Amino acid sequence: MRRSNLFIPTTKEADSSADVVSAELAIRSGLVRQLGSGVYNFTPVGKRVFDKISEVTREEMRKRGAQEVKLPYLQYSDIWRKSGRYENFEGEMFTFENRDGQEMCLAPTHEEAMADLVRETVRSTNELPLNIFQIGRKYRDDHARNGLLRTKEFTMKDAYSFHASEESLDESYRNMRDAYISIFERLGVEFSIVSADTGVMGGSGSEEFQAPAEVGSDEINYCTEDDCRFGTKDLEVRTCQECGSDLVNGNAIEIGHIFKLGTRYSEPLDLTFDTETSQENVIMGSYGLGVTRLIPTLIEQNYDDGMVWPEAVAPFKYGIVPVRYTGEVKEMADRIEESLDDAILFDHDVTGGEKFAEADLMGVPYKVVLGNTYTEEGQIEVEDGDGEKTFYDPEEFLSNPPGAA
Repeated sequence: MRRSNLFIPTTKEADSSADVVSAELAIRSGLVRQLGSGVYNFTPVGKRVFDKISEVTREEMRKRGAQEVKLPYLQYSDIWRKSGRYENFEGEMFTFENRDGQEMCLAPTHEEAMADLVRETVRSTNELPLNIFQIGRKYRDDHARNGLLRTKEFTMKDAYSFHASEESLDESYRNMRDAYISIFERLGVEFSIVSADTGVMGGSGSEEFQAPAEVGSDEINYCTEDDCRFGTKDLEVRTCQECGSDLVNGNAIEIGHIFKLGTRYSEPLDLTFDTETSQENVIMGSYGLGVTRLIPTLIEQNYDDGMVWPEAVAPFKYGIVPVRYTGEVKEMADRIEESLDDAILFDHDVTGGEKFAEADLMGVPYKVVLGNTYTEEGQIEVEDGDGEKTFYDPEEFLSNPPGAA
């Protein structure tokens, strides 16, 4: 990708509407633009970050046998009235009447629709267990704040499992829990797992995945030992219940929530399966993950003067910075850009300093610098996210660039 061809509205000025660092940097680096309170446009660069998070999520879901579907965001109110949640969500649910006077809403979540999707096809234990998921938009008329952390339109990965027994649900719950751990570890998120109330979702139990961050709206005590994920909202608990270490107190951002729903939705929505003598209600689980919320979470956990993206989600892994884009430098820069799949070439007509500043603002993990070291010594300088510099012969770099899979 050439910077001269890329639509990315970066800005040096802070946005007066940005009330947290992640919102300011997301706007300054050209990831998003605010269309209105709680509603954001994603630029091509922001979409690249979003897509990388989504793809890691899809991969881990598919590894565990979950099948992807796509459900409508626009729904009729009758299914929500059957489940008894229409009144519970009414304060945050976008509701209206269509031209025929029928009540409709924009879905804040999809338990009801998922149950309806499988209701006519799951007739016996032969079709169970079943695990399906989607990555799609949700709508809640929440009080918009903190940039992408609290919006009126957002994207979630929501998965739902269907079972004939509690034992089967327990197995899928553990499976999805492990999937979330893998997703967040691959994305480079620091997180803890916290027992939580089920709230309006209902069911018999749930856990939240909480990412420590200063701007988080939840307060938790959490363990900082390597590979220990224990956290708690009971602030009187100050010792890790898993490894015995002292817990740290701080704010956190909820990035995932998993539930054992039981028959909370299958009973009112007539989701049953046949046994030899009768019909029984299908047992359900629900598993939500905040795709768009992970973007500001990662920024809040990693920023300095600009983005410091983990490699898995950076919009571009490599930023090719020719200090002067002419002659032999131009030839080598073009060659590198053609050889790398995930690179941006800063070929636009600005100073070398401005190119470096933009690469830092975008959070490119590897800056591939073609400056005096290249013109005088024939060496390519590569600076990683920690500021460490390594020098390569051109052919060495092209055959085995740092960070290559």
